[in-house]
Amino acid sequence: MWTVRILIVEDELKMASLLSRGLMEEGHAVDVERTGDGALLLARSVEYDAVVLDLMLPGINGVEVCRQLRESGVWTPVLMLTARDAIEDRVAGLDAGADDYLPKPFSFAELLARLRALVRRGAAERPTVLEVGDLRLDPATRQVWRDAEEIKLSGKEFALLETFMRRPGQVLSRYQLLEHAWDYAYENRSNVVDVYLGYLRDKIDRPFGRESLETVRGVGYRLRKEPRPT
Repeated sequence: MWTVRILIVEDELKMASLLSRGLMEEGHAVDVERTGDGALLLARSVEYDAVVLDLMLPGINGVEVCRQLRESGVWTPVLMLTARDAIEDRVAGLDAGADDYLPKPFSFAELLARLRALVRRGAAERPTVLEVGDLRLDPATRQVWRDAEEIKLSGKEFALLETFMRRPGQVLSRYQLLEHAWDYAYENRSNVVDVYLGYLRDKIDRPFGRESLETVRGVGYRLRKEPRPT
């Protein structure tokens, strides 16, 4: 039997009680918190194996709780619960750093299965804002900065840069970049990657006297972890 310590953040007493009792019957240690502020205090001070976090809470909501935990370096796996079925709620939770979501109503067996998967995966650092050198990218707000200066990018430029920033220092082939930043309508031999790399260099490198996007001849392209001056 797998035994873990779980934090339940749920303001509905009946739901919190059902979840707590069910998890304890499975042999787990369970703490219950009803507010977002209380959840932040507990999750920052206790090493939990997983957090079951309701979206709608008194005070700060579940999305903000998750975002603040990630910003403070807490990477405990988070399973977010929501009574809403809107895609926007799921996207907001995942962009804030949640690992999975489960819309209400749900079966307890499914909740257990999802928790088992999260606990097996463990707490890995997954920053909500990507940083490579002095370059920062926020996938949720779709903003990019070099130092403190915001850089305006088109949708494709943003997608291409995000692909690089999730793999700093790695050489990515033209095919890999097409696969992550474009749809299947583009052929591998298209020069669209080279064109957009030029656009990116004109926006994130040249105005700042940096050289961070480099071509590795015969292999692909790489985003340097630390840009060099031009």
